[in-house]
Amino acid sequence: MTETVLDASAVLAYLLGEPGEELVGEVLELGLGVISAVNLSEVAAKLAEGAMSHPEIEEVLAGLDLRVVPFDREQALASAWLRGSTRPLGLSLGDRACLALAEQLSLPVLTSDRAWLDLPGDLAIRVLRT
Repeated sequence: MTETVLDASAVLAYLLGEPGEELVGEVLELGLGVISAVNLSEVAAKLAEGAMSHPEIEEVLAGLDLRVVPFDREQALASAWLRGSTRPLGLSLGDRACLALAEQLSLPVLTSDRAWLDLPGDLAIRVLRT
């Protein structure tokens, strides 16, 4: 197995015990999870909405042993260029940040968003829930 870029939805599925959590667990157990700082922020925000304290969230996220990649200029522009092809599918900035990172690193992506399967291109996308 190779490093895999995780979308916020994949990390949340794992943390919340949702369908597909085992696929994310396999990646995390091997220390092969990679995430954009944008997607990490999405995960933290969702956990905070669930009334988890900031220190608890930081502890949970640290325990995942994810490689967090900063959202830099290159990724910002790559995310912007994806807007045209992803807009019809309703993908967000966070979604595009995840895709841009996967493209930049030439890594597969793990998400729970089935719409990603309709994306043009040859990026390896694995969906948690079939």
